[in-house]
This record gives sequence, C-alpha cells and structure tokens, in this order.
Amino acid sequence: MKKLIFIFVLLSMFSCGDYVDKPKNLIDAKKMSEIMADMSISDQATFLYPNSNMEAGTRYVLKTHNVKPDDFNASFKYYVVKNKMKGIAEDAQKIILEKDPKADQYVKDKLKKNENVPSFAR
Repeated sequence: MKKLIFIFVLLSMFSCGDYVDKPKNLIDAKKMSEIMADMSISDQATFLYPNSNMEAGTRYVLKTHNVKPDDFNASFKYYVVKNKMKGIAEDAQKIILEKDPKADQYVKDKLKKNENVPSFAR
C-alpha cells in the first residue's frame, strides 16, 4: 500500500509540468507585442470597411514582421499558457498610443464619460 501511495504522489508531482512546450521558433515578447499592435490596427479597418477581408490583413501584418502563421500561433499559445499575454497586450497598447497620441486622450475621455467600465477593461 505504501508503494502505491508513493507512486501516486510521485506521478502527481511530475504531472504538474508545463502544458505547452517552448516552440522552436518562439517569437520574443517585444516583437509579439508589435505584431499584436499592428493586428489591432488592422482589425479596426474592418469597422471602416465592413466587407474587407480580415484574413488578408492578418497575413500582411505577419508578412511585414517576417513571421510564419504557425510560429505566431505556437508562440501565442505558449504565452497564454505561461500567463505572459497580459504584459504583451499592455505593451501592444502602449505601442498603439505612441503611434497615435490622440487615441490616449480619446480613451481617457470615454472612461470619464462612462464610469461603469470594469477595472480590468481600463
């Protein structure tokens, strides 16, 4: 019985490892935030042009950063599992605000106007 408990404890210790292995072509966090910022800007074009092809915009952003879609997907999954995506998203937001300083004031005005926005969305 002691051997069975020992084996169970041993298995439970080793089963708590990582869910996703580190990809071979992992995109570094800084470049990932730049890609996410460009994808966000590209995504906004769909509001201006509703019949546009969002997939083409995504392919264009990945091509400009010299990143393969499979590498991007693997890196995205890795950062999500490692709980690093929040920091990358915040860096992407800073990049967007640097590109368009008027957007920062617009966001602040909207938050003042609507105070019911939850804290995680601010």
